[in-house]
Amino acid sequence: MVDGFRARRSFGFGGLSKGATMAAAGALVADGLIGVQAPATLLVSLPLTGAVLALAAARRHGMSALAYYWAKLSWRRAARVEATSYRRVLLPLPYALDLPGVGASSTLIKAHDPTTGKSVGVVQDRQTGHMTITTLLAPGGSLMAPTGAVQSNLRTWASVLDAMSTDEQVMGASVTIQITPGAGEALGDDVKVRRDPNAPKLAKETIDELVRTTPHATASVAPWMSVTVDPNATANPPTDLAEQVAEALKVVDSLDLSGTGTDIERRATDVDLRRLVRSAYDPAVFNARDAEFADLQWGECGPQAADDNWEEYAHDGGVSLSYVLREMPRRPIAYSVLLPLLAPGRFQRRITLAYRVLDPYEGEAVMEREISHARQREQATAEVKGRSKWSQRADSERAERAAAQVAGGSQVVDWTLMVTVTARRTADLPAARQELERAVKATRGIRMRPAFGAQAPVFAAGLPLGYSPLVRD
Repeated sequence: MVDGFRARRSFGFGGLSKGATMAAAGALVADGLIGVQAPATLLVSLPLTGAVLALAAARRHGMSALAYYWAKLSWRRAARVEATSYRRVLLPLPYALDLPGVGASSTLIKAHDPTTGKSVGVVQDRQTGHMTITTLLAPGGSLMAPTGAVQSNLRTWASVLDAMSTDEQVMGASVTIQITPGAGEALGDDVKVRRDPNAPKLAKETIDELVRTTPHATASVAPWMSVTVDPNATANPPTDLAEQVAEALKVVDSLDLSGTGTDIERRATDVDLRRLVRSAYDPAVFNARDAEFADLQWGECGPQAADDNWEEYAHDGGVSLSYVLREMPRRPIAYSVLLPLLAPGRFQRRITLAYRVLDPYEGEAVMEREISHARQREQATAEVKGRSKWSQRADSERAERAAAQVAGGSQVVDWTLMVTVTARRTADLPAARQELERAVKATRGIRMRPAFGAQAPVFAAGLPLGYSPLVRD
């Protein structure tokens, strides 16, 4: 069982955040100053200020109603000027060679890894200088492993996060698992080649029956881990691109994943990255040969056309829905809680866990602020109602336990969960949404919501493009 999940909460009045409370106080003071000179303006300013404060205090889909409606207004304004539509064939050079949206500043570099003697693909962000290196993992699991082995894997993974927290060059990391249904045909071909013609008749009939039913029940699983590195965050910054790539590879090689319960297949090559990105926009080419991706330009791996709608993202070969984490359970949960999301379904699904490990000093400062905010909320409620809420007391206890764990050597991690499901046809979109929502409910506690107005960025965050919503520029 694992626990310790807690969302950051600032202290404010009446359900407002700290920033919203300060803005509200400033607005009320301004209304008072103006009202002294022109009292009639209070008939307009006070109801308007009250309406804005009510929206800021109200909640919608786990966020402030004011933030939700402001985001929707901004998206509608962008859609009116067609800023949410992408057409690569209409873009002049050199912009036609870029990926859309948050991936526009990325470029793919084919490098040589001297430790393995093989090529490796490195994605560079030309704006920030960050480099992202992706490691392909072997699909597996720990469901049949003893409890002691699972606990050891969790402790080892905590050590990996600890190594990230003390390395100033590691900006963030993400682990993605992509499940593509319909891999049974390849399995049938493999069984046909390995079949023994002298096998008993019953065995042949059994395997034939399995081959007939397998295409509807299997999937191809592609897991990978992407680490974003700042090669220039060192005492002796690299002087050219080759040294920056070498520095990034050295940092990623220092992260030892052995003992975490996962098997490393190899570093992703430039062809692997092209396949992962291109097949996300067009799932039909996922099982194509490597030769079909080798000659693709980095910009050609993206869509020919795409429309970033409020709740879906239309692109080449399909329409995608992306959901983001809203709330984690406040109780301990089993390590296999994500199993319903990882189970194969009718549609391609991509589950991404994004991490940003805070350095020990920043993590300690964060926990101290959280304890102060939790106690201030308790005191404010007690002064108004005579006693604090039980939920506030429990939240204070969770903050104190987390601070005690940090004092004992644990690390504070900003993280989020993102899920994207892709349907081949628009008509299948309701079924894809229903399948995803049922999988989320089956986790029994994890709450997620659509990425309103941010479908394209969340879609890109699940790909090895070097973009993460948690990584600071």
